[in-house]
Amino acid sequence: MNDQRRAPIFEALQQFKTMRIVPFDVPGHKRGKGNKELLNFLGEKCLTVDVNSMRPLDNLCHPISVIRDAEILAAEAFGAASAFFMVNGTTSAVQAMLLSVLKKDDKIILPRNVHRSVINALVLCGAIPIYINPQTDERLGISLGMKLSDVKQAIIANPSAKAVFVNNPTYYGICSDICEIVKLAHNNNMLVLADEAHGTHFYFGENMPVSALCAGADMASVSMHKSGGSLTQSSFLVCAASVNSDYVRQVINLTQTTSGSYLLLSSLDISRRNLALNGKEIFKKVSELTEYAREEINGIGDYYAYSREIINKDSVFDFDTIKLSVNTLNIGLAGIEVYDILRDEYDIQIEFGDLGNILAYVSVGDMDYKNIERLIGALTEIKRLYKNNKNGLLKHEYITPEVILSPQQAFYGKKQSVPLTDSVGEISVEFVMCYPPGIPILAPGERITRDIIEYIRYAKEKGCSLTGTEDMNIERINIWKGGY
Repeated sequence: MNDQRRAPIFEALQQFKTMRIVPFDVPGHKRGKGNKELLNFLGEKCLTVDVNSMRPLDNLCHPISVIRDAEILAAEAFGAASAFFMVNGTTSAVQAMLLSVLKKDDKIILPRNVHRSVINALVLCGAIPIYINPQTDERLGISLGMKLSDVKQAIIANPSAKAVFVNNPTYYGICSDICEIVKLAHNNNMLVLADEAHGTHFYFGENMPVSALCAGADMASVSMHKSGGSLTQSSFLVCAASVNSDYVRQVINLTQTTSGSYLLLSSLDISRRNLALNGKEIFKKVSELTEYAREEINGIGDYYAYSREIINKDSVFDFDTIKLSVNTLNIGLAGIEVYDILRDEYDIQIEFGDLGNILAYVSVGDMDYKNIERLIGALTEIKRLYKNNKNGLLKHEYITPEVILSPQQAFYGKKQSVPLTDSVGEISVEFVMCYPPGIPILAPGERITRDIIEYIRYAKEKGCSLTGTEDMNIERINIWKGGY
């Protein structure tokens, strides 16, 4: 058992600050001296540890000392055989998982409501997605988890698939039956990869849905910066003993920067220590705050802050109660409209709003009721001031795709730019998505339909932030014209 009170990278940086090192290396700002404006903005404490790899501080690409020690501590904290510090965001962790397992024309079984980083990885490696279309909750208009029967059917139909990919949980807090999915996959010689961008607390809290590694998954990408308290863009990739960790490191080094930020690395190290020592207490408090907020919001009327009552032990096998997901359709406003009003009129920045829901992220940084009360008060006023008839509001955020080509084949094929309104029936070679949450409405290789165009039009009208196309205004789209 290693000492979780230690933070080796942080300790090495603390020691480094006491040394009178003359910098003739990068970064060129030389501890802030070369950029006074940046120094005044971020402060000396920050810039003095914005340093490059060197012998006392180890090297992220080939760690043999303090970073390696920190990896061992992280692996133990997560119950993993190995752990990797990721400084290119959870996107790079997701892509490292897929690129470690898949090669061109390999198949992977996955839900279609994955983050764009998953499909980006398929573009890079040339693997073939076998999509499981998630059920949709008619009342909430959100995608649910994967039904076990659908996973079983996909495995039977695709016995050569290399892996099954699971969201644990979804952005909204929905959990699939990952324990049984792992059993199904492993019994058929398939690995299980989990996107736990929103599930850091599963590893450290009590009375939480099961974490991917505890369920027996082979790899998981964990966004420490979301609910765990580290700096933005910092994450962990954690692996079970079934995975060749030395090969995984090689794959990570294909795409991850060779100039790992010690600000991000130390934030991961410190945050891991904090959660390992205090996680149960922290997330107990977060759970209490979220439950209080949920009860008060439901007491306002018309809003619906959903929780474990939506569990059906199938497409909603479990629910992450730390997620404060709120349906807004009954007040006659799209979630994105409530999102905008909260920010513009109440100075409250929530995580996202889609066409029917909002998500307010409650996490390690929320330790009292002050901000929760402010959110509840604002939602109360919004209902009083803006309540409208809900006729005409779109009900679903998910449209079942028609997949024609692999993402790689479409993305790298010959293309032609056409007006979006003229693209019905064509095959897209690019993404269209609302960000956040970053789940594609349309992905490379999928047929463009009237329903998709109507959804995009409606989302633009409501003020959603749409991304993914070359055309920044999302008025034109690139379609496939053959070739590869």
